[in-house]
Amino acid sequence: MTTVQTGGKLYIAGEYSVLTPGQTAIIKNIPIYMTATVTDAEQISIMSDMFDYQVNMSPDNNYALIQESVRTLETFHGQPLSSFSLVITGKLEKDSLKFGIGSSGSVTVLTIKALAQHFDIPLTVDELFKLSAYTLLKRGDNGSMGDIACIAYDDLVAYTSFNREKIADQISVKSLFELMAMDWGYTIERLTPRIHADFLVGWTRQPAISKDMINQVKSVITLDYLNQTQVAVLKTKEALQTGNHNLLKMSLQTVSDLLLSLSSAIYIDKLKALKESENGLDAITKSSGSGGGDCGIAYSFSKKDSELLIERWASVGIELLHQERNL
Repeated sequence: MTTVQTGGKLYIAGEYSVLTPGQTAIIKNIPIYMTATVTDAEQISIMSDMFDYQVNMSPDNNYALIQESVRTLETFHGQPLSSFSLVITGKLEKDSLKFGIGSSGSVTVLTIKALAQHFDIPLTVDELFKLSAYTLLKRGDNGSMGDIACIAYDDLVAYTSFNREKIADQISVKSLFELMAMDWGYTIERLTPRIHADFLVGWTRQPAISKDMINQVKSVITLDYLNQTQVAVLKTKEALQTGNHNLLKMSLQTVSDLLLSLSSAIYIDKLKALKESENGLDAITKSSGSGGGDCGIAYSFSKKDSELLIERWASVGIELLHQERNL
């Protein structure tokens, strides 16, 4: 039996700009996990606690992404996998409301990672990223693949995006082996933060539809927005790595203001309240990801302010989902 876990992720900065090739985002791993258990079996069986039934490899809409992930690994391996039972648990949700810290990316990385480990198929972390991204691109995913980068590396990363349209076009004309050997043009850098702050995640309990938000906002992204955001994202990276808390506050405020300039829908209801909760505190808050619901984040620079922030969130129905103390 093989048991493998993958965590969640949240964007610190660069969530919409990174949709454009060459732009950078800072993405944080969140230690709330999905688990895959693989055992040898007489026939293929796939079960997720998202659904109340199991499948084999016969086409099924609900399980299509997991099945595609299996096929990707088989192609990479060069032969069909022996029969197995795959069970995936950990919905990354509560009361049937999703947290917004995981995505289709989480399931893809988890499936490929678990099966590769079970069948002793060597994979570097970069190969895990590429295979997962390939699977999503093949299915027409419109994301930046930043979530894949963070989940595959299970770390705080600076991710610079590649031209997904160009790689997607190559899928029909090149083999997986040729694609894996290509330089896709992305970079993934692990970051070691030196900042002394509490990192807090506030969950709004208002589910957002990332795909719809991306489609809505993408058309208003300008070159000026990209340039200003890239500068702010790189300053955020510098602040985290050097421990400069004033620079972190300023750079994340700039990122937040630029997001708001794209669409008022990003800071909907509780996310607006989450942002306003920083007033008078030595803290910086912002939306995370596509916005329109799900989670927001905060860096707080004193224990007292962290406690006040959490109280303010609770008073408007925002739940503390995760906290990392480093004061």
